[in-house]
Amino acid sequence: MYVRKVEKGIPKKESQRRSKNDERTDSNPQFQTEPRFENRATEELGIMSVFEELRGLLRLRGLQLLALCCWLTALAALSIAYKLPVRDPDIWWHLKTGDWIVAHHVVPSVGIFSRTAGTHAWVAYSWLYEVLLSCAYAWFGLVGFALFGVLVTLFVAVILFWMLHRLCGQFWIAWLLAVIASYSFLFSLLPRPVFVSMAFFAVEITFLLEAQRTGSIRRLWWLPLLFVLWANIHIQFVYGLLVVGLFFGVNLVERVASWRGFEPDFIQPPKLPLSGLMGMVLACFAATFVGPYTYRLYYVLADLSQSHVPYSMILEMQAFRFNSLRDYLVLLLTMAAFFALGWRSKLDLFKLSLLIIASFIAFRTVRDAWFLCICATAFVADFRPPEDLPTPMLKVPELAAVATVLVISMLLFARNTGFDTRNLDRTISREFPVNAVNFVRRNLPAGPLYNNLDWGGFLVWYLPQYPVAIDGRTNIYGDEMVQLMYNSSRGDESYTSDPYLNHAGLVLLPKKTPLAALLTVDPRFRLVYDDELAVVFVRN
Repeated sequence: MYVRKVEKGIPKKESQRRSKNDERTDSNPQFQTEPRFENRATEELGIMSVFEELRGLLRLRGLQLLALCCWLTALAALSIAYKLPVRDPDIWWHLKTGDWIVAHHVVPSVGIFSRTAGTHAWVAYSWLYEVLLSCAYAWFGLVGFALFGVLVTLFVAVILFWMLHRLCGQFWIAWLLAVIASYSFLFSLLPRPVFVSMAFFAVEITFLLEAQRTGSIRRLWWLPLLFVLWANIHIQFVYGLLVVGLFFGVNLVERVASWRGFEPDFIQPPKLPLSGLMGMVLACFAATFVGPYTYRLYYVLADLSQSHVPYSMILEMQAFRFNSLRDYLVLLLTMAAFFALGWRSKLDLFKLSLLIIASFIAFRTVRDAWFLCICATAFVADFRPPEDLPTPMLKVPELAAVATVLVISMLLFARNTGFDTRNLDRTISREFPVNAVNFVRRNLPAGPLYNNLDWGGFLVWYLPQYPVAIDGRTNIYGDEMVQLMYNSSRGDESYTSDPYLNHAGLVLLPKKTPLAALLTVDPRFRLVYDDELAVVFVRN
């Protein structure tokens, strides 16, 4: 009788198989399975230690200052390398206006520099910026003029970072948002007075959100002083006035709803006193009248609101085309801001209303992308209050160190990229008709001058002997005239009946415009100068 040997209830063959497996496992670590959980725990501890070391590294103040220096240096380097401040066709009439104000000690009231709108009422609403620009050019020449634009660009970037750091309390979050936002809108325009509007708007948003968070309006009383400067530098102070009015209006509606017993749990309750807010808004409105133009600034706003033709002609005033990374970054920032507002337990009606308004304004015209980007990044940064241990704000010695590094870097970039008078002259000559104007200045043909819109601002500055037919101050010319001259430059049949062309004795145009090609066979004019960039005609 066959008897099966059993070892502790296990068949002998199976027992031998298991013993061999045990020997294989003991001899080869690959088959060891018991320490699996210990290894996983060790790996998790290792990962946590790496994260702790990384967090400790990111807390190093030196690394933070280095990151800030790198970002600001990159912005300055781009502006210096591409010589952006001297490429703007509108900055030249700003410079000439500043020169005129300094020379006459009064602000203009009519359309000086123009032969077609010389008697039209004009408000130089950026007069203070223009005076500073004129002083920079008078003191330091073309390099000072260009450097002024670089410094204005850096001023916007620094204020943007300051706003984000104050709102979120964390350096790296503020730095990352500032990098994204600055790339999204800062180089969509060239340095001009609107850059000051960007910086002042960031300051305003910071004060409003901090007041809303703390329930104190003490800091808001700085806003009227801000509006005194703002209203004398750029017309888009009206955006800031719109925001403070919206801030008061939302608080008023919430208070009235609360008095009537309507207090939804999902809406953030108001914290600020209405009387103080009303006084602040009235003070801000009154501050916009402090200046040489007083109430006439609002006539300019009325004229600009009725103007439509420039939106179809000027690229920066048209809607987003979504053909560049910047356009998509603006969209992503907007989506992130809406997400941040919706994720909170209580809805902030002021932020939601402002973000909707800013989206409508910005996506209508690329020129106002800054308005939406600043709002969106501010709301993302203000997603939650600062943590118990926020990153401290930069102190004076740290700011001095960053400024020193930045100045040294700018000097090095300026030396190696030709940021000097000679090379700036070359850049201007590639962008604008310097050689053609020099020909006109030598020969002084009979006027009046006929020119296109793009070069009008440069001709105001470089060819003051001939008042221009049109320039970038489209509000003093009116939609009808702007459209007429735009059609003529495109070579429409209406150019033969253009009264400003018919009365012109001197025509200076870009060589590639259709009108320039038509005038070469027009018996009324003859070509007297021709280069790769421009052509000059005189009347027969």
